[in-house]
Amino acid sequence: MHPVPDDAGPVRIPAWPLIYEINTWPWLTALSRAAGRSVTLADVPDDEWDGIADRGFDAVWLMGVWRRSPAGVAIARADDPLMAWFASTMPDFEPGDVVGSPYSVRDYIVDDHLGGPAALATARRALADRGVGLILDLVPNHVAVDHPWVAEHPDWFIRGSADDLDRDPLSFVAVGDAVIANGRDPYFPAWRDVVQVNAFSDGLRAATRATVTAIAARCDGVRCDMAMLVRNDVFARTWGERAGPIPDDEFWPPVIEGVRARYPDFVFIAEAYWDTEPALLADGFDQCYDKRFYDAVRDAPTTLREVMSAGPPAGRHLLRFIENHDEPRAPVAFGDRDRQAAVAALTQAGPRLIHQGQLDGRRRRLPVQLGRFADEPVDTDRALFYRALLGLLATAGLRDGRLDLCGTDDAAPTVIAWTRTADDDRWLIVLNVSDETATGRIPTGWADLPSHLRNPLSGERVPVADDGSVEVSLVGWGWQIYR
Repeated sequence: MHPVPDDAGPVRIPAWPLIYEINTWPWLTALSRAAGRSVTLADVPDDEWDGIADRGFDAVWLMGVWRRSPAGVAIARADDPLMAWFASTMPDFEPGDVVGSPYSVRDYIVDDHLGGPAALATARRALADRGVGLILDLVPNHVAVDHPWVAEHPDWFIRGSADDLDRDPLSFVAVGDAVIANGRDPYFPAWRDVVQVNAFSDGLRAATRATVTAIAARCDGVRCDMAMLVRNDVFARTWGERAGPIPDDEFWPPVIEGVRARYPDFVFIAEAYWDTEPALLADGFDQCYDKRFYDAVRDAPTTLREVMSAGPPAGRHLLRFIENHDEPRAPVAFGDRDRQAAVAALTQAGPRLIHQGQLDGRRRRLPVQLGRFADEPVDTDRALFYRALLGLLATAGLRDGRLDLCGTDDAAPTVIAWTRTADDDRWLIVLNVSDETATGRIPTGWADLPSHLRNPLSGERVPVADDGSVEVSLVGWGWQIYR
């Protein structure tokens, strides 16, 4: 259990947190069904919060608490391919399951269905009482088509013309007398349920600063959706002359500095792609998604050593995961390699993310527009694996220890190993990133080792040579955690 603040108030999220992402609306739907009554954020059972804290999480990301867009719901329900996808993910899907995307924000007010602002305050207090921080969303690049800003400040948005609307009705929308671009990134078609803010607009920038400051009063950190899209270079590449002159200042530093002036410990997390992580960290973000790490583990595991070698010091700020709401479930993405992938990601030095359902071995990815999970049994073997692994992650070495990559002999090119060390708490993590058995000798760099190291999950022991090296033999896609 984490230490409890004296006043059960705001929680300082550590630099290397273990974060639990909860899809808030479906989670409360499941709790309501289990309880036989409506459960909001105000009356989540204590054992739910206790379970999160007891598993060692430092922060909960309540994904999707803001008001959903009725217009966005209507757009989704009228989109036949989208509805067909929804039905393919849930055998008993009904149109009423569509509650709107959490990234089509109608307003930054807690949705009434979830209990409203007072319920969020209650949930934050429940987490703080257990020493767990609260993270919420910010969607800087776009808002719902029925967000109040659209009618009140159409000049804060990327504008189009009647000709644009006629020529490309999937990328522009008429809102009152204005034609406004739908939100998008440079590489994909527009998102029909949102409109594109103009990140070069002084008014929009000021409104964003005010919005984030208001959010910061209600939580301990914010996860910024597609944070790189509003940086000057990316935004200019996406929108060109429609955006107007490129400002002298970047988008994020004034936002982050303004919040930190009032809330010094507030945490900013960037969803980031396209090698924009260094720029966003320079802008002031505490953490950035490490999609490169995810892609390496999933698609090119033999490159993992190279990816990890490029880590420090920036690597300490990169958020590792093998699941989130945008990616396939781990047993689907990695198959039977998902346990090795989890060990690789969760034993890194830096922030780490676990997605709701990952600990139960869920396989069905939930579209974010839906308000309930499909029924799915717990995968007992994976649940037991994660329970044991989380117990190890609470130790000093795996929680806060220094990470050092280990060399291996040339005879074992598919063996990758690293150590985590905090004073006398020392761990050796070893992976075989091939489907064939591999044997190799690993120098730990440690002195005064016992005669054997032991894997506390399996009980397996390996002898330690006089020079501190360990010879390991791993089956295809095998892994070991030794202490």
